[in-house]
Amino acid sequence: MPTDELFLNGEEKMEKAVNSLKKEFASIRTGRANPLILDKVVVDYYGVPTPLRQMSQVNVQDGQTLVITPYDKTIIKEIEKAMIKAELGITPNSDGIVIRLTFPPLTEDRRKEISKDVKKIAEEAKVAIRNIRRDMTDNLKKIEKEENLPEDVVKDNQDKIQKLTDKYVKIIDDVASEKEKEVMTV
Repeated sequence: MPTDELFLNGEEKMEKAVNSLKKEFASIRTGRANPLILDKVVVDYYGVPTPLRQMSQVNVQDGQTLVITPYDKTIIKEIEKAMIKAELGITPNSDGIVIRLTFPPLTEDRRKEISKDVKKIAEEAKVAIRNIRRDMTDNLKKIEKEENLPEDVVKDNQDKIQKLTDKYVKIIDDVASEKEKEVMTV
């Protein structure tokens, strides 16, 4: 029955939207040192764009500082340039052997600003979920026409689509409120 496939595909897409949201939230600065902030740093390593975390060891020191130890010490300058280019909002400090990123505590205004960003990103994820719901409903209508489905079966499937949508919207709300709490915690 093609409706099973419809739900499998829809749920898979909604799951991907939630995972994408979680990944985006992981890169948001909260005042604590988090190695995931370095995921968007790409270093020009002998002409090849290489993710920073593949070419160095990253450790959290004292909760406020990331210590980046490159495997190849000759590219420290390139790593610093890549960090500045990635606009992390933190200036890298190098001693020639390691690079330190010290996360300053966030001001109250900055926390509120980040909290607004979290809400905006969460809302975009909800829009993505609703778009998936719309596509599922459209596909259900096509299946209905092709297979002459009874009206009650169509209604049941529409209810299932709405329940699935509600489930994922709630997951997004939960993830967003957790991130907001993390941002607002001093």
